[in-house]
Amino acid sequence: MANPLPSGCRRQKGGHGGEQIPWCPGTGGFRGVGPTSITLTLFDLAGTVALLLWGVHMVQTGVQRAFGAQLRLFLAHQIGNRFTAFLAGLGVTALLQSSTATGLMVTGFAAEGLIGLAPGLAVMLGANVGTTLIVQLLAFDVTVVAPILVLIGFLLFRQASAGLKDSGRIFIGLGLLLFALHQFLTLLDPMMANPMIRGFLTAMSGHIVFIVAIGAVLTWGAHSSVAIVLLAMSLATNHVLPIPAAIALALGANLGTAINPVLEGSAHHAASRRVPLGNLLNRAFGVLLVLALYPLVTPWVTSIERDPARAVADFHTGFNLVLALLFFPALTPYAKLLTRWLPERINPDAPGTPRYLESVSGDVSPTVALAGATREALRLAELLEEMIDGLHNALVSPSRRNIEETRKLDDRLDALNKAIKENLIAIDAASLDETDERKLVRILMFSINMEQAGDLVSRGLLGIASRRIKRGVAFSKEGQDDLVRQVDALRETLRHSVAVFLSGETTAARELVARKQTFRKMDDDATAAHFDRLRSGSVESVETSALHLDALRDLKRVNSHLVEAAAYPILKDQGEFLPSRLRSVE
Repeated sequence: MANPLPSGCRRQKGGHGGEQIPWCPGTGGFRGVGPTSITLTLFDLAGTVALLLWGVHMVQTGVQRAFGAQLRLFLAHQIGNRFTAFLAGLGVTALLQSSTATGLMVTGFAAEGLIGLAPGLAVMLGANVGTTLIVQLLAFDVTVVAPILVLIGFLLFRQASAGLKDSGRIFIGLGLLLFALHQFLTLLDPMMANPMIRGFLTAMSGHIVFIVAIGAVLTWGAHSSVAIVLLAMSLATNHVLPIPAAIALALGANLGTAINPVLEGSAHHAASRRVPLGNLLNRAFGVLLVLALYPLVTPWVTSIERDPARAVADFHTGFNLVLALLFFPALTPYAKLLTRWLPERINPDAPGTPRYLESVSGDVSPTVALAGATREALRLAELLEEMIDGLHNALVSPSRRNIEETRKLDDRLDALNKAIKENLIAIDAASLDETDERKLVRILMFSINMEQAGDLVSRGLLGIASRRIKRGVAFSKEGQDDLVRQVDALRETLRHSVAVFLSGETTAARELVARKQTFRKMDDDATAAHFDRLRSGSVESVETSALHLDALRDLKRVNSHLVEAAAYPILKDQGEFLPSRLRSVE
């Protein structure tokens, strides 16, 4: 006897050999109840879920591109106390629709010492509430506006303005999200016609802890609690899962969304790990509390709201509101507990960790502090020389691995430069005599220029080497020799710069500046030789002309920073600079 068909379905010719197979209107094609049809439907469901995730992603990236800088600035100005921090976290996340994105901002502020732990935790409590607002909106049947949203987004995206393009991404993302939800509900109809599937889901719906774990894992993998909660709402609406099981899935989503920030936090800075860990722990506490009271929670939710989608959405919002009310009064002792659990441990051997800086306090003289800063500045020069060596290798024998390893040195350079600047700025200016004040300026200028030279090597010159590999082109032998010769000259200039920085001699500073003129002549000769090769029709020179000229420009700029790092502060103090390089006109 043939399998019974779902209501409204009929058999049509379309199988292999012309046999009759089930066809159900509204499902997008042939869908039966056999294993093959179920497999095809599962693929359709997976594609629909992917479309849902992509819609959420487009909304988030559109908001970040259009308003990311303003939102970060707004958040930075509203974290003075816990109350404004909570509201700022709620508002920013309501726009971003990503508590993870807000958490990364707060983590960055914490790592830089710009926010206390208690206000940071308050921001996350607000962010957890803010991310529920889009779920509340989509709990209503708003699929009718999906085509309108996509049309508006398309028209905006076609505009030349970057701001309008980003706004277009937001509207298109919302439209795709609504389309995906509608299609998901449509595809579930034939699935639920299968008694085996319905029986499996019915049996699984009784294992609440297992469903919570599934929700957490899915949210961790999707990086979006919004998407998983929307799925829970769809499953409940279509009676695939009963409301208590859908609530459990949403509960797991609340836990899973707090996992990624903990895993992605810096392992070297305790301050950057406390906020995401605190958020994960308070979420875990809330999940355990709800599970303990689960026999009471779900009947209470369903007694307030009968509609399955709204019941799940209301629980999601209520869970985060109650959690905020519970933890808000205890943020100060909670912050102290997290600090005790995660104390700041400085590893002197960790890359980018300062070794010689002296803590500026009443019992440390400015002379001692400046001596430590000088030793640390020399480490900057050592790191920069390693980067120049890596650049030399990237030009002679290009390797992606070598380029990436050399680029990582720039992070250490940046961290050391930041530590030196903070140490020098903390010195009381009133305690410095004229000699120490000049020395402080020299150290500061040397550090800043070393860091800027490192940025040029990392982002400019190594970027050129990377693009060369990506395009599969090679410099001409003569052109490569010119570049390598200038890189070697940079290494020598760096060593002279260090010698001038340590000696402070005016004569040595003038000799260092003279090297700038020598390097400028090398650059002019290399540029002229490159154009000669272009005129002669050199294939390599034609293919790499833009890369070659960009490299010459950045090499010249790096050399300027190396000279300015040590020579300029000395010559300026001695009055050796002219007001202008232009010849005066009588």
